[in-house]
Amino acid sequence: MGATSRLVITPLTDRCWITISGALHIKLGANPAGPAGTGKTESTKDLAKAIAVLCIVFNCSDQVDYKMMQRLFSGLCQQGAWTCLDEFNRIGVEVLSVIAQQLQQIREALLSGKAADDGKSTFVFADKSIPLKTAFGCHVTMNPGYAGRTELPDNLKVLFRPVSMMIPNYGLIAEIMLFAEGFGNGTELSKKMVQLYKLSSEQLSQQQHYDFGMRAVKSVLVMAGALKRANMDMQEDAVLIRAMRDANVPKFLKDDLPLFAAIIQDLFPTVEIVNPDYTNLLVQIKKSIVKLGW
Repeated sequence: MGATSRLVITPLTDRCWITISGALHIKLGANPAGPAGTGKTESTKDLAKAIAVLCIVFNCSDQVDYKMMQRLFSGLCQQGAWTCLDEFNRIGVEVLSVIAQQLQQIREALLSGKAADDGKSTFVFADKSIPLKTAFGCHVTMNPGYAGRTELPDNLKVLFRPVSMMIPNYGLIAEIMLFAEGFGNGTELSKKMVQLYKLSSEQLSQQQHYDFGMRAVKSVLVMAGALKRANMDMQEDAVLIRAMRDANVPKFLKDDLPLFAAIIQDLFPTVEIVNPDYTNLLVQIKKSIVKLGW
């Protein structure tokens, strides 16, 4: 895969990784739980990448049955890979009960020393004798308290070490990512960016499609990095403002646009904000409209 980007290590990431590695040591899985966009799945994937283990992310739903999970676990045992079962508590409670039995069977085989990386050591799983590799790991992520979610049965709870993933450290993540993208003044800019998103979420109207969470912050930072590399002579404040505007303005309602512009003006009072030149794009759009006869 080459030199792909990595997660920013925050105290929350550290705690999640310690829980996962501690759980694997005693042949259990980990259960990061918390709201969407807090890095539950990403932290699990990144730890797998750090220790060079394949991690299969599987999005669970109420359509999942025990046979699907049986095939998944069978493949993971033979491959010596991890799985991250996303939204695990969306699976029906009847299926969860059978999954607990399947995982217990694999754990007993791991504890009894039937796992080996040479592929010669086997155990019986679902009436078949299959090889079991030592690297096997099963982790689940949960979004508690949402509609359509079930409580995990007790015999399944004991197979996972829980860790709470709540609010990520936006400031630290933004700062490190800005430095990684080539900005020299990442510390100041990250504070202003986090403040802008905080004020926007409080002052703009509440709409379902507005997103001021971690995913939105990350996409803006990546966009800012691309703009920075394309315009090396441009002032860093102006680059970040342009990225934030390009990412957010298209989805804002008409009444929210002046508020957003005012927040940017308050946070960056000394920066002259230049509107990008879209003349060529508008000419092409008009030509296309005429050509298509709209």
